[in-house]
This record gives sequence, C-alpha cells and structure tokens, in this order.
Amino acid sequence: MSTIPQWFVTQWDTAVRTEASQKDSRLMKAVTDRGSITGESFTINFLADDGGLLDENTVRHGDTQWSLEEHHARVVNMADFYRATPLDRNDIPKMLVNPVTGGDYMRNIMSRRNRRIDDIIYKAARGAQLKKDGSLVALPNTQKIAHGGTGFTKAKIIQAKKIFRANEADEQNDEELFMTFNSEMLEDVLSDTTLTSADFMAVKMLQEGNLAAKWCGFNWIPFNGIEFSASTYYTIAWAKSGIHFGKGYEEGNVTRRGDKKDSWQVSMGASYGAGRQDEKKVVELAFQ
Repeated sequence: MSTIPQWFVTQWDTAVRTEASQKDSRLMKAVTDRGSITGESFTINFLADDGGLLDENTVRHGDTQWSLEEHHARVVNMADFYRATPLDRNDIPKMLVNPVTGGDYMRNIMSRRNRRIDDIIYKAARGAQLKKDGSLVALPNTQKIAHGGTGFTKAKIIQAKKIFRANEADEQNDEELFMTFNSEMLEDVLSDTTLTSADFMAVKMLQEGNLAAKWCGFNWIPFNGIEFSASTYYTIAWAKSGIHFGKGYEEGNVTRRGDKKDSWQVSMGASYGAGRQDEKKVVELAFQ
C-alpha cells in the first residue's frame, strides 16, 4: 500500500470560519425604533379608541356632556447584557490568524447581540405588558389563533389577516404587517398545494423555496427563535407600529488585561428593551 511521503506540506487556513448561525437582527427593522434611551426604562403612551361615532347634538344650548377617554402609559424596562471573550497572549504567536485583531471575536459577539435583540422583540410581542400603575396587560385570547391540532395552514394566515382588518390595523390604515416563520412553517407551506398553486407563484415562493418576501399581506421574516412548548410552536404577526424597541448604552471594547497576564479581551456591554404598544396590532399563531 502506498503512503504519503513525510515531506508533503499542509496548507493551513489563514481565516477564521464561523459556524452557521443567524448573524443579523431580523426583527429590529420591523418594529418602531425609539432610538437611544436615557435611563432605566421608557414609556409608550396609549390612547384608547372604541371605534365609536361622533356624538349627535340633540339639545340646543344644553350643558356640555363630557366623554372621558381612556389613556395610560406603558413602561418598558431596559435589561443589561454583557459578554467577554479572552485570548491568551502566548497563543497568538502560534496562530496564522489573530481572531482579536482580525475582528472575528467581535463579529461573533455582534451576532449574539443581534439574536438577543430579536429574542427581546419576540417576547415583547407575546408577553404581558407593564403599565405605569403596576398592572399588566396580557395579549388577549382574541389575538391568539389556537393550534387546532394542525400545522401551519392557509386558514391560519387568513384568520390572522382577518383579525388585523377587523382591528383596523392593516395596510388599509397605513400599517405594515410582518410575520415570523421557521423551518417547520416553511415545510408546511411548501407542502400545501393550496398555498403553492399558480395564484401564488408570482412571488416565486415555490421555485426558490423562500418565504422571505411580501405575501398574503405580510412581510415574512425567517426566525428560528420561535418558542416550541408541549409539541406546539408559537409564531407572531404584528404591525410595525405595534412594538417599540429602544437601545440604552452600547459599547464594544478590545483591551489588554494586565490582571490576566496581558491576555487580550474582546467585550461588549449593552442595554435593550422592547414593549407592545397595542394588543390589537399583534397576533399569536400556534401550530403543531
């Protein structure tokens, strides 16, 4: 049997290849950006509208009849985050590539930061919203579509669109709608002939196997952070104005650690928060 001569050389890689993962924030562009936040929290002012009509005036020169409006402030508390990655100074001369000075460690931290932002926004859509008086506002059952023992179906998309239309929270009222999808939803949609007929081929969903486009009134966003519990997935659909996101301090740093034998340290600290502005602008869809 032939053998490889010992004088053959090995070409060592001169770049760092990161594992496949979500690198960018998918949801931050689909919510209302409140910009830089000063302090430990920010508020979202809420003024209710029951959809009623202007009151008819039936008494001339009568007393003024006041109609009180419901308004309150919602509070979004900022949460702090931090991550640091070390590299021993003695390891650097043994490497062809330095992941610190090459920016690879910081890019990896930024990917984690972007996925954290998406997780915060997703949880804000589904979770209880704190009011200034200390009470909580839950997403009502009228804004939730039960799994019904089925996967993700055309009927659920239609039902979600119906809810937004009934709430005057769709494109007819200048709202932009979004919906997250994961690999399970993609499989269900591409396997459903009622969703991949010629009527829907204009967006090339079937040819490209891609949902990340505007379809059925929603902008579809790939997001694998959808909660999976008790054999059920919980995706969300929302209007852009229905969820607010704010950033506090945000700082990245590359330093020498004198207390750790001059090791390099790449770190990032940040503060983020997200809150739901109006329950009528968020729909939760469950599927199995």
